[in-house]
Amino acid sequence: MADVIVYSTPTCPWCNRVKKFLKEKGVAFVDKNVAEDKAAATEMITKTGGQIGVPVIDAKGTIIIGFDKAKLKNALGLTDKKPQKD
Repeated sequence: MADVIVYSTPTCPWCNRVKKFLKEKGVAFVDKNVAEDKAAATEMITKTGGQIGVPVIDAKGTIIIGFDKAKLKNALGLTDKKPQKD
């Protein structure tokens, strides 16, 4: 199983932004549609202690509610590489 799970719905714009970001960074993830998959919805609610809004990201065991780019980068060990000046 992937190290990242995105709990989302098809109509959620922030969910789509999270998935686009992960794809751009080359991060493999599992997308769980909580609108259609009751077990995934229950799993998300259990992991978060009651959160019913999406997106919820499980990044290597770190739960991130909403698209918090800084927390997501930190959880995945992603850094912004800036070109060095000569």
